[in-house]
Amino acid sequence: MPTTSPRRRVSDQKGIHDIRRLPDAEFDGVWDSIILDPSLKDRVLAQAVLNFTARPRLQEVHLPVHGIILFVGPPGTGKTSLARGLASRTAASLSGSFTFIEVDPHALASAAHGKTQQAASHLLGTVLAEESSNGPCIVLLDEVETLAADRRKMSMEANPVDVHRATDAVLTQLDQLAAEYPQLLFIATSNFAGAIDEAFSSRADLVVTIDLPTPEACKAILLDTLDRLIQIYPKLAALRSAPQIAKAAALAVGLDARRIRKAVLSALAHNKQIASHPESLTADAVLAAVQQAQAERASMEKTR
Repeated sequence: MPTTSPRRRVSDQKGIHDIRRLPDAEFDGVWDSIILDPSLKDRVLAQAVLNFTARPRLQEVHLPVHGIILFVGPPGTGKTSLARGLASRTAASLSGSFTFIEVDPHALASAAHGKTQQAASHLLGTVLAEESSNGPCIVLLDEVETLAADRRKMSMEANPVDVHRATDAVLTQLDQLAAEYPQLLFIATSNFAGAIDEAFSSRADLVVTIDLPTPEACKAILLDTLDRLIQIYPKLAALRSAPQIAKAAALAVGLDARRIRKAVLSALAHNKQIASHPESLTADAVLAAVQQAQAERASMEKTR
């Protein structure tokens, strides 16, 4: 069972955003809130569990398990949240105590010659290796293209040697970690699959594309967001069955999950009356907020 005591540790190591013990109640809640096909959740959980059960017994030469799961897809589709939730559910499924580390790849980047390569090598080869030697460890590499940029697409005018070397260093360290620490799992995410170096993608044991929500998922996300509000403001319960909400759900197709949830929050600021008394939120305000979100999306797409 997830513990209720503080689990997050402050780290002074460059490039580490978060360290905590797993399972984690907060991350479990995130896993439950992600609206995805249940079979997809089952698939990624099975792959993560396999990493800690069969992998230590497999021969790398014939069954090359690198301990990497890669989530790719548009921004706002829940990849990072899914990764955090997956980490906690994996630990819970194996009834063990795991360490979770979230890497901030942007903190490793440097304009100074060779510094990015050195920082990446130190983080993976020393810091993560030390943590992994103490027991099962799951590492989140968010926006992994920052660390493993596609070397084929690098401009010769943008210090390509350093970026090449940084990617080379990451791949080398991943290979060493895979060979020495079978109780280590990387969960990587990227908004730009085409920006990831092919050598990194080929090392992933599972690549999952998280697309924009289906019409059914859009409705489920909208209703789930309203349910969260209803827990706080019970008087809003009638909103669920309002025809405007069904219309808003249909109109939400094309929006990412984050934008759908934010549209409901925007509806709370529809006017001063609702903002002052959130329990007075109306279905018309929710519909108007979704319409505005779609208009903003269309406007942004025109400028791209």
